[in-house]
Amino acid sequence: MIAYPGVHTLDVVGPLEILATTAYFAPDGPPPYDIAIVAESAGPVTASSGLTVTASLSFKDVLNDLTDVDTLMIAGGHGTSQALKDRALLEFLKIVAPKARRVASICTGALVLAEAGLLEGKRASTHWFWCPKLESGYPGVEVDRDAIYVRDGNIWTSAGVTSGMDLALALVEDDLGHEAALQVARFSVMYMMRSGGQSQFSAHLVAQRADDPAINATLELILAHPGDPLTVTSLAARAGLSERTFARRFKNETGLTPAAYVETARVQAARIALETSAEGVEQIAISAGFTNAERMRRAFQRHLGISASEYRDRFRRIPDPQALIRDGPQ
Repeated sequence: MIAYPGVHTLDVVGPLEILATTAYFAPDGPPPYDIAIVAESAGPVTASSGLTVTASLSFKDVLNDLTDVDTLMIAGGHGTSQALKDRALLEFLKIVAPKARRVASICTGALVLAEAGLLEGKRASTHWFWCPKLESGYPGVEVDRDAIYVRDGNIWTSAGVTSGMDLALALVEDDLGHEAALQVARFSVMYMMRSGGQSQFSAHLVAQRADDPAINATLELILAHPGDPLTVTSLAARAGLSERTFARRFKNETGLTPAAYVETARVQAARIALETSAEGVEQIAISAGFTNAERMRRAFQRHLGISASEYRDRFRRIPDPQALIRDGPQ
């Protein structure tokens, strides 16, 4: 795992802990993974949190014996902007990556791989906030904005932060099989495969980052009134813009089309209602702006990979009234 100043602590330790956990299930043999943190110089590396991670190997140590490199991983973090200018790091990647069996990035580590030319012609993911930068800065990369992680040949890339653990779990399954990965997932209290993509987390966060006043006001309107008729025509009129100008500025600010953002906001509103209210699915669908339950079901499948009813069963925060009638209070 490559670390550098300003790296995100969890980007480093999260995936490595998943790999290290495999040793618990191989008590009679050597650990399946021999893990090392690598930096330009061996020793402490200060992460963005102020914590330090210790690199046991320097770039020079690795370059002296490339036969030991099986999986080359790079973390993301606030230090990525400087890492993109780090000639020693980029040169290290260009030399070592072709020798490794596979290469993986966590979060904004994908930008560093792209800067080193390793994602050209590849499909990749990164943190949802940075997907527009990956797209605009590296047009040869096919960016999957919603994927938790992507595998394209021997290149693996993950979305933001905790999705690095999902990627690591996928590496375990690729190496050791489904049962081993399932054991690690259970031990780590993780889903073997997370429902939905990273877009499920982004509606309010996208609204917080918009700098364009007209678009920011539109985002606030959508979040406050997802059940209203929210067509491009009506939203553009409220913003005082032509439809074409509105759609262009909206996409530039959010990375999403107006229709895609409206659907994301409606799914988010419906999720909250499904978790916290006793209303029926049909009524929630109408209140959230979906017109009917079938349209909401399809939207949930697109965004979360499960139906609205399945979502309620899994995440309901209040007792099921029918269960209380049937079983009585507990």
